[in-house]
Amino acid sequence: MSTGAYRYPDGSEYSGEWNSTGQRHGHGHMVFPDKSEFWGSFQNGLCNGPGIMKFADGSRYDGEFHEGKFHGFGVFTRCDHMKFEGEFKDGKISGLGLITFSDQTHGLPRNEGHFEGSKMLQRLKCPGIIQRAREAANYARSHC
Repeated sequence: MSTGAYRYPDGSEYSGEWNSTGQRHGHGHMVFPDKSEFWGSFQNGLCNGPGIMKFADGSRYDGEFHEGKFHGFGVFTRCDHMKFEGEFKDGKISGLGLITFSDQTHGLPRNEGHFEGSKMLQRLKCPGIIQRAREAANYARSHC
């Protein structure tokens, strides 16, 4: 492994660790052309493991990544401070979690349960999943 920085032809920039085949691998920081940024772990060129993605509009995701996408447990906070804490799969909300609105309420009835994308499929209590999502987000923030 080596460390270094590289500016890509599209204007994105990476600084961090590289593997022997020249791929981003290990801990690093990536700035994309739209000024979105990622801090965290890379594996074979893709975001993988704990990380933080801040988007140009002010939205952010703190949590687990797999093959370049939100995957596992995490917290996605929109630019208006509405957030989802829970499970993600292939870059999308998928599984159990909780929505918190900008005013810090959860809605009536409480928006907690099973989600696919932006749609709640079933109301369920899932405090263990919410706790794991918060822990994954806190871990990403403390290690990235």
